[in-house]
Amino acid sequence: MRRAIEIARHNPEAPFGCVIADENGDVLAEGLNDAERSPILHGETAAIMALIEAKPDVNRSRLVLYTTAEPCPMCAGAILWSGISRVVLGSTIETLKKLSLPHIDLPCEEISRRCSFGGFEVIRGVLDAECDALFEAMVRRVQ
Repeated sequence: MRRAIEIARHNPEAPFGCVIADENGDVLAEGLNDAERSPILHGETAAIMALIEAKPDVNRSRLVLYTTAEPCPMCAGAILWSGISRVVLGSTIETLKKLSLPHIDLPCEEISRRCSFGGFEVIRGVLDAECDALFEAMVRRVQ
């Protein structure tokens, strides 16, 4: 998660950083929100695309995706379709709501639960104070 936070700091206007690691903790791919270039380049989708390009044959069911904020429904769907089995997140949708940031009020667990072909485990609140600080700083910059 610390690496995801470090990545997120490279885009203070949208600090959605993401890392995909194997079971040994080795980083296989990274992603950063670049929605200005494309509205679908969220941290998670950028990391998944980087993973597929760099390691097309990796067993994705054994990977962990770390993200500074709870995946939106689009990203949760991408995680499901990619076969990644575990998501570790910092800031929650509730935090984004409290900060009046754009969000879709649908927890990623709900998307996973409704999947007919598997799902992913979610671990919430990892380094959440540090992740929350990224988004609080983002809000202060635009006020």
